[in-house]
Amino acid sequence: MGRIGAKHLARASLAVSLLAMLATGALRSAAPSPAPKPFDGKSAEAMVGDYCASCHNDIDQAGSLSFDDLRGGDIAAGRHAESWEAILRKVVQDEMPPHTKRQPSPEMRAAFVRWVASGRDAFAAAHPDPGKATLRRLNRVEYAAAVRDLLALDVDVARDLPQDNSGYGFDNIADVLSVSPTLVERYVSVAGKVARLATGLDRPRASVASYIVSKDGSIMNSGRPAYNERMSEELPPASRGGGIMRFYARAGGDYDVVGWLNANTNNESDRLPQDRVSARVKLSAGAHRIGMAFRRELAPDESVQFLRNNLDEVPLPVDKPVMLPLDVLVDGRRVTTLQVPSYRLSDRYAQQNFPRDVMEIDVAGPAAIHGPQDTPSRRRIFTCRPASSAQEEACARQILSSLARHAYRRNVGAEDLAPLLRAYGKERAATGQFERGIEAGVAALLVSPHFLFQAESDPAGAVPGSVHPVSDRDLATRLALFLWSSLPDETLLRLAEKRQLHRSEILSAQAMRMLDDPRAKALTQHFAGQWLYLRNLDQQRPDTDLFPQFDTRLRSAMAAETELFFAHLVTTNGSLLDFLSSDYTFLNQRLAEHYGITGVRGTAMRKVTLDPRWGRGGLLGQASILTVTSYGNHTSVVKRGKWVLENLLASPPPPPPPDVPALKASHEGKLLSAREQLELHRADPACAACHVRMDPIGFAMENFDAIGAHRQQDAGQLIDASASLPDGTRFTGLPGLRGILLARKDQFTQAFTEKLMTYALGRGVIAADRPQIRAIARMGAADHFRIRTIIRGIVLSDAFRLRKVPVSAARMTLTMPEGKLRP
Repeated sequence: MGRIGAKHLARASLAVSLLAMLATGALRSAAPSPAPKPFDGKSAEAMVGDYCASCHNDIDQAGSLSFDDLRGGDIAAGRHAESWEAILRKVVQDEMPPHTKRQPSPEMRAAFVRWVASGRDAFAAAHPDPGKATLRRLNRVEYAAAVRDLLALDVDVARDLPQDNSGYGFDNIADVLSVSPTLVERYVSVAGKVARLATGLDRPRASVASYIVSKDGSIMNSGRPAYNERMSEELPPASRGGGIMRFYARAGGDYDVVGWLNANTNNESDRLPQDRVSARVKLSAGAHRIGMAFRRELAPDESVQFLRNNLDEVPLPVDKPVMLPLDVLVDGRRVTTLQVPSYRLSDRYAQQNFPRDVMEIDVAGPAAIHGPQDTPSRRRIFTCRPASSAQEEACARQILSSLARHAYRRNVGAEDLAPLLRAYGKERAATGQFERGIEAGVAALLVSPHFLFQAESDPAGAVPGSVHPVSDRDLATRLALFLWSSLPDETLLRLAEKRQLHRSEILSAQAMRMLDDPRAKALTQHFAGQWLYLRNLDQQRPDTDLFPQFDTRLRSAMAAETELFFAHLVTTNGSLLDFLSSDYTFLNQRLAEHYGITGVRGTAMRKVTLDPRWGRGGLLGQASILTVTSYGNHTSVVKRGKWVLENLLASPPPPPPPDVPALKASHEGKLLSAREQLELHRADPACAACHVRMDPIGFAMENFDAIGAHRQQDAGQLIDASASLPDGTRFTGLPGLRGILLARKDQFTQAFTEKLMTYALGRGVIAADRPQIRAIARMGAADHFRIRTIIRGIVLSDAFRLRKVPVSAARMTLTMPEGKLRP
């Protein structure tokens, strides 16, 4: 029988059955509907086949994915984990199937998500997989922090090392932290420099350290020249202009602090002798903050929080210069005051005096060395003093073993000390000086593979591919690198040596203790700095013709707002949802005026309660985020949309195809708005597929310009900030976007957990991590989305506490050229 005939016969049979049921009254009292068929592996396989396989197959391979080999039994067996996790994420995020295609029912979608997620979670719990163990080099900021904490040396050596590569958004990823002969040579050079500074043995030759003071000619919203503001919170409150530098004195003695001055006008002059002022100061050996700033005179009706120079309102006489007080500061203390004449322009410009400003600060010296040559570094290193040559070797062993224990993050033995003592012995014999030998031993320690690398150990006889708990000493290193980007402290080392750190309650308590330590600032600087793209802010170059109000102080305040916001959440154990929407932020007068917010005075950043009408709550209202997601002369709907998808939802769009045409700024002689430009661009179907997700998000932020100031118009047209998501959901502006994100708070929590786990592990997230990410996100949601709950969950996760034995264990063969270690 043909298919058509069979269909008619089936319909006829159904009609006869219905009539018979009506005749018997079977339909008069509705019978209970049958229970829905339980969702199982066959159901999941069928759903993938019906809704996914038409694009994701061996022929089309949309998104480089094929699901032809997927079977319902894969989940229980742990097969094709990456594919099942990819499907699960896309279905949960309502991105697949595409909204232009046939959709499963909400009930089927929910059942599929529950079945796949529970199956993957159960398999991961029964078969923990911490991922590939890769030997990891300390990146340059970790190396610098380790040097600082090991030797009590307040010098940042990161700038002496090359920039590290990034992977998965971070520069601490093991797979991209490669080692080359050139890099090894650089480490050797830096190690020699650090050893000389830390031991302080050389009589330093006179030299000059220079600091260029950022000079703005911009005018603030209040109409006051920017140079008349206090330039740093490290400078006195009653000061204007100037700057401050960090200087390390190799020896205690006399140093000349030199200031190069100029007028605060756009008519720059050549550097002339009268533009130079100098003061001799006495410095002890070690780190100092040295600065110069002009002193203000306060009007009697002004508060300490709002300071202005009375020269702004009192004209300077033109017949003779006015003497201005210039303070020279060392470590926040005024050591002398110089009387500097105001600047007199040449006749060809005007007969007028101007206040002066500091353009550059130099510290030259030492002109003379005197006083005790003692530093925290020398006290940290020289823990013993041999009274005779017979005691020198034992003292050297004590010094180097103590340093090596902290540097190598474990107890050390004779094999560890042998190369350090060899370096010490060679230099001791060559110079006849005990301290010179120690200097060589310190340099050798700083280039040892045991210091440079996070090299973890496996139990004796461990089977390749097997999984075991990380040793306590390795756990201490993981924790310190995660939260401090540095070495474990004495507390962690002692707990590791007693084999107590692996206990969940102790590990959790130590993580919370470390978050309360000032060194936890590294989490803000290096995790938040990369997650939120804050590191890119220094590279932003807004067009000064279009944005004359942008200056270095505004840039600094932008970065400080977001850094303080993140640090506040960590310190107070705040809610992750504040990243999406908050009723507070951190402002000073400069940034508040940029936002159009009144009542905030002074240069100090402080917590400010926000009026909802200002539209500034959460990350997306902060100028730092709005600036790094823009170009120098205009906003970018695409960059802003991509930033939200990638960083807040962990759902990045695919990379753009090659040869994507640039947006057209005008069409047929008409200047186009951002919306009109993208409408033209999306006319190409190849472009529309990605832009349909990014652009609505970016349009919601179009009421903020390329430096985060509020605006109403673009290209002479009123801005339309309304948008529609691919599923048809409509919203308007940043308030509407916040509502969309808060409705997806669970997705954001998982996205944040994924980013933080990537940073904590120093590797990309794998399929085996995703069940743990979901579990940690659920823990966070149950605890009001508190950020420390997420951090604690990562620290206690299998991925953080377990290690897989490498299948082919490669021995660490990096050796350092001992002949070049002589400082």
